[in-house]
This record gives sequence, structure tokens and C-alpha cells, in this order.
Amino acid sequence: MKMIKTICAIGVVAASVNAANVMAKVSAEEAAKLGTVLTPVGAEKEGNKDGTIPAWTGGITEPPAGFKPGGHYVNPFPDDKVLFTINKSNMAQYKDKLTEGQMRMMEKYDTYFLNVYPSRRPIHYTQELIDYVKKNALNAELIDNGNGVAKVENVIPFPIVKHPIEVLWNHIMRPRASGTFERNAVQVTPTESGDFAPVQFYEEFSTRYALEDFATNTDENVTFYFKQMVTAPARLAGNVLLVHETIDQVKEPRRSWIYNAGQRRVRRAPQVAYDGPGTASDGLRTTDQFDGWNGAPDRYNWKLEGKQELYIPYNSYDLDNPSLKYSDIVKAGHMNQEHMRYELHRVWKVTGTLKEGQRHIYSKRTMYVDEDSWAVLVVDHYDGRGELWRHYEAHNKYFYDVKSPLTTVEATHDLLSGRYISGGLANELPRRFDFSKKFTSSDFTPAALRRSGQR
Repeated sequence: MKMIKTICAIGVVAASVNAANVMAKVSAEEAAKLGTVLTPVGAEKEGNKDGTIPAWTGGITEPPAGFKPGGHYVNPFPDDKVLFTINKSNMAQYKDKLTEGQMRMMEKYDTYFLNVYPSRRPIHYTQELIDYVKKNALNAELIDNGNGVAKVENVIPFPIVKHPIEVLWNHIMRPRASGTFERNAVQVTPTESGDFAPVQFYEEFSTRYALEDFATNTDENVTFYFKQMVTAPARLAGNVLLVHETIDQVKEPRRSWIYNAGQRRVRRAPQVAYDGPGTASDGLRTTDQFDGWNGAPDRYNWKLEGKQELYIPYNSYDLDNPSLKYSDIVKAGHMNQEHMRYELHRVWKVTGTLKEGQRHIYSKRTMYVDEDSWAVLVVDHYDGRGELWRHYEAHNKYFYDVKSPLTTVEATHDLLSGRYISGGLANELPRRFDFSKKFTSSDFTPAALRRSGQR
């Protein structure tokens, strides 16, 4: 894995319940827990007292038999069976391990349920990543009353969490394979009756440190580059979005451009932030909901509510099975739960409440972050009246060939309209990810945006 050297001073403005004098780095004694009491990235190494969450024992170090590079990801747990199913009739029995959004989905839809499987902890961490995370534990710190981060080396700055902004940082800076890939995926926004028209995307992603010309790249306030092109249907094909994800987005707002194929023009796109509508989302997703959470957190007061055990989407190999058609998955109200896998895992619970005087369509968002991957996997979003509005879940799996967990399919359910948006489907595509793709800075310029749209 190609790693960045020290990032001297980077930051995102955020508020905490105790934001005034936060210090993030920990003592040598605390850091020594990494790899002993804690996993190398700060999760609890041992299982839970009930034995329903296993201990982490090193994860999957080699692909399972039958896997061919570039092909379908073989389920490493083929013999696992459903332990039990949670639905409207028995959800009260499990309410301490469910979110409000999950229970509301069960109340609204008789067809919404959670098939619970044995909990697995497959993530393996490379020695290089382990070394960098331990250095971060000792050195990384929040500066300017929580408005910035200093002395971070590449990934997961705060493995031993003490404040909510640290959890957000860990999610944003979690490892994504080698830091560079291209992806093909489909997004759907079904009607209440379940009718849908797929929108297909081609995406390119690279962290700044993974660029081939990193040594000469001077964008010190950029963490990653992202380019997204609509390839189908024909009426949308050729429209392209380009994002330079700035680290301190209050000091320097996210740089974003859109190429409109019809107008053949590149325009700056300041609306690609906060609660601006997501691409081709039919108004069902905000920009900062993509990947569970992204962007500047300065409009919210954040509270770290500790850890809890929660039934969350996990090891979603069957959902990605190429034998399934989109019509097998996309149904009225929500995706077909028969193809979903849920497991009991420990998560960090972080709540953001909209600051007085700030504007956003969500007055509160409660996020649940997996302790092993630092990925936001479940979020409940509340409207201006404080009522639950939308429920988000991200289905993920461990890509064992590149030793990285990644989100595959993410869905946001609108409990008021009865509609939802699901992105990241790839069952009918020849390949979802290509991790061998390499990029240079010139691949993520406005000129490159125009070239992409004219292909």
C-alpha cells in the first residue's frame, strides 16, 4: 500500500459537546492497547459476554478457494445459515439492538425484516497500516478548538476515540484498498409501486497520496479526487461530476464542477455540498448522505454517545451475486430483504444536531459506525419537526484480495413518501471495481471533465 508522509496541519470545522479544549493524541500506555486489548485500529479485540460477537483473530488473510482475480467475490462463509429473523411481530424483543429507523421500517412494511446470521469479523490489517495507525494514536491531535487536525499519517487518525469529531475523521480517512480504483455501478429510485429505471455510473477515485505524481502535487488541502460520469440512460449519458474533496471545507469549500453534455459546458457546482440533491437522486438523497457521511460537519453540534451492539448489514456477498437481476432485488418500498445479511456488531453512536441559525433539511442525524472498519453503516435522519424522516443503510463486504472492506450497495428509505434510492448495484455488470487503475493529477482537472463527457 502506498502511504502518504506526514500531513502537518489539516482540518475540518466541527462542534462537540466539549469542543473547547479537546486533545486527541493518547499516552504511550493507551496506545499500547492497540494490537493487545484492542485491534490494530481500535476496536475491542474480544467478543461480547454473550458469545454472539466473536473475538477478532486476525481476519481473512488469503482469498477463499474458487476466487479468481477480477471475477465474482466468492462468499467466504458459504455454510452460514439464518439464525433468526426480526420483524414487526418480534422486534420489541430486540429493540435494544435496533435503531428507530429499523423499527419504523418494520412497522411500515410487512415485507421488511432482518435475517440475522452468525457475526463474522473478516478484516485483516497490513503491517504497514498497523504501524501508521499506532503513530497516529501517539501524535494526531485536534487543533483550533476542534477545527483542525495535525500530525496525521495517512489513515485512521484516532484509533482510540474520545470525541465525536474523531469518529467522523476515522470514517472519512478510513482505508479504501490501495487508495485508487474505478467503479461501475447502477442507481435506482423506484416508485411506490416498485417500478424503476436504472441509471448507470462510471466512477474514478483516488486519494491524493495514491496519485502517480503525488510528489509534485501541491493540493495540500485535498484528501481525495472523485469523478462520476453517467453512462446510461441516453438522456443523461455524458453528464459528469468532478470533486476535489478539500479537508478543511470551511476554510476552502469543496471544489466541484459539472459537465453538462447538452450544453457542452463545464460549470462550477457549489451546490454539491451539504443538503444539495445527489446526482440523479430524484430528491431522495442529499449530497452529504453519500457514503453515509461526507463533507464539512460544521452545521451540526456533535455528541459521542458511546458504543452499543446493533444488528447491521454485514458481509453482503449474496446481495452482490451475479446470478441475481436488479428486478430480483429492487422491490416496492425497499430492496428484497431475502438477499440481505445482518449481523450483530459493536458500533459507535454519534448524533449530530443542527446548530441554531444554520440551515439543513435534516435537523438531526444519528449515525452508527462499525468499530472494525470505521464505516458509517446505518443512519437515521430527522426532519425540521424532529420526526424521523429517512433511514439509511450501507451493505458492505470485505474485499479480501486487496485487504479492504468497502461499501457495495447503499440505500436511503423515505418513510414519508414510501420511496427509496439504492446505489452501488452491479449484479448485471461484468465488473464492479478495478483496483489496478492508477491516476495522475491531470485526470482530475476541469479539462479532463470535458474530455470524459465527450467520450
